[in-house]
Amino acid sequence: MTTAAFDLDRTLAALADPHRRRVVEMLHEEPMRAGRLAAELGLAPPAMSRHLRVLRANGLVEESHPDEDARVRIYRLQPVAFAPLTAWLEGMQAAWSEQLEAFRVHVEGTGSEGVRNER
Repeated sequence: MTTAAFDLDRTLAALADPHRRRVVEMLHEEPMRAGRLAAELGLAPPAMSRHLRVLRANGLVEESHPDEDARVRIYRLQPVAFAPLTAWLEGMQAAWSEQLEAFRVHVEGTGSEGVRNER
């Protein structure tokens, strides 16, 4: 398995959970404290901690601590970690676009004569 395929698999596995996808959506808007993420998602802090641990372990989010209080954890997205997923999705979209265009050309080329001839 290539490194890119491994990274894609890890990213997809981390995003398989709907809570983690929602965390990614929320962090896309702005960095947030773990407590706020938990409150917004209606999760207990230990559950939120487990989700954040998975996202951190897969490089999708990073954790920082403000200088004034090292106990506070602020989470933000790591956009570069989404590159394998983005590349894969773009490749899939291009392949489907080509297939759909070929289908369109075939249907337009066949026109109504092809339908009548089959009857």
